[in-house]
Amino acid sequence: MLELKAEPLTPKAFMPFGDVIDSRTSDSFAINSGLTQRHHDLATVETLGENARALISIFVSQPIKTPLELSFLERHPQGSQAFMPLHEERFIVVVAPRGEEIDPAEVRAFVTDGRQGVNYHAGTWHAIQSVLEREGEFLVVDRGGDGNNCDEYPIDLRITLE
Repeated sequence: MLELKAEPLTPKAFMPFGDVIDSRTSDSFAINSGLTQRHHDLATVETLGENARALISIFVSQPIKTPLELSFLERHPQGSQAFMPLHEERFIVVVAPRGEEIDPAEVRAFVTDGRQGVNYHAGTWHAIQSVLEREGEFLVVDRGGDGNNCDEYPIDLRITLE
């Protein structure tokens, strides 16, 4: 079993897998007569394949126990998938680079600080939604449309927090 310690999520460390969504570290500009600050273009939404379209959903996730034990990672080969916590929920992010197989040496684990979201690039292997402490609500942007957009890869993992 591969054992990982989840490290703090940073844009630089997560860059090979997707985008960190965080208004505290992004550029912004005023809109709505100066009453709103727009943090613009924080992630690239990818929708590939026939009849593809972007979907906006809300996921409600139950908290996991740590250490987190996983038997697979999944990927969405035809589109990105973004998760943004709605109530400052911390969650564990487990990822591996795009490809047909997963090299255990390249699997990484991160823990968010509750205000950060993630956008997985199309084809990035990732774990199921793994919220900590309490039930979590997440705004999710991903791909809808024709074709299979979810693959699973068996791998035994145990993730702990630092």
